[in-house]
Amino acid sequence: MRADLAQQRVLGPGRSVTVEVPATSANVGPGFDCFGLALDWRERVNLAVMEDGYRIEVSGEGAAELPRDEGHLVIRAALVGLADLGVRAPGLWLSCRNTIPHARGLGSSSAAIVAGLLAAAGLAEVPAIPEWLLGHANAIEGHPDNVAAAIYGGFVLAYEGRAGVAVAQGNVHPSIAAALFIPDTSVGTALARGLLPEMVPHVEAAANSGRAALLVHALASEPDLLYDASCDWLHQGYREAAMPRSYELMKSLRGQGFAAMISGSGPSVLVLGTRADLAVLQDQQIAGFSVRLSEIGAAASIMDASIIDSSDVSGPADQTVMETPGSGASLIEPTRSGQLRRPASQTSQVTKTHI
Repeated sequence: MRADLAQQRVLGPGRSVTVEVPATSANVGPGFDCFGLALDWRERVNLAVMEDGYRIEVSGEGAAELPRDEGHLVIRAALVGLADLGVRAPGLWLSCRNTIPHARGLGSSSAAIVAGLLAAAGLAEVPAIPEWLLGHANAIEGHPDNVAAAIYGGFVLAYEGRAGVAVAQGNVHPSIAAALFIPDTSVGTALARGLLPEMVPHVEAAANSGRAALLVHALASEPDLLYDASCDWLHQGYREAAMPRSYELMKSLRGQGFAAMISGSGPSVLVLGTRADLAVLQDQQIAGFSVRLSEIGAAASIMDASIIDSSDVSGPADQTVMETPGSGASLIEPTRSGQLRRPASQTSQVTKTHI
């Protein structure tokens, strides 16, 4: 529970924590707004307590385009976590190198949010309880699939339970890996979501439900069923106009027998299969796309927590920061799919976020 300012424990300058968070892929074909998959593609983030202000050093993907103010998403998520834990930092110094490309359907914003919350727990020297991380991360991100995969690792099913958003962890057969086709262009989540219809035909919803159930089984024990199990009727076809090259590539790969699907809201393409089957994709040359093979990823983790020389973190510097959500992000309104998402009145206040 959030403590009053006067009751908060103040952290001393020099306390530092390093965390690692994975890239993630949401939906995984038919599991719209429910399924998430962690990838073996990790970013490392360091957060340290300063005497005052914010010092934010970000390099790599998107750093030149990101806004410069104290609203950095890792910082914002960390402040939410610290306040809830009854702890206050007089200042924070963030350093990280972005490797997950932004607006490609690979969970860059979820990685940032989970990193900030996990770092808050590390700075406060309390256990990073997954349910605590999930509740706050879902409130900030607005949907649980990517953040759940980052927090729990592996394959997850996020849903709205009786006590709020919850996660069931699925099994993944040890032979299964992933291939990613990452385009050189981006697609905003809001744009991709805006293309979805209010209703779909009952026959398509029924077919999609069957394939989602089959995918859980295929991932756990029968990889040969991944192709049939990864069919979708709820989102991919409706989003073709926003990512025609990705959609065409997905169809081409499926025509070759690969279990290809749009990763999250796109426009990256995810392919699941056995390592032996995916090996041939590594050398494919697709104009406008890079290819990356990945194992299934582990959960976000605290790598190190320590005390550093406070003179090294004594004041603010020029800031390169991430896009941040507007104030008022909440868990109060479910989507049609039953997952928690921001009320429509808040959508305009929220900007897609990244590390």
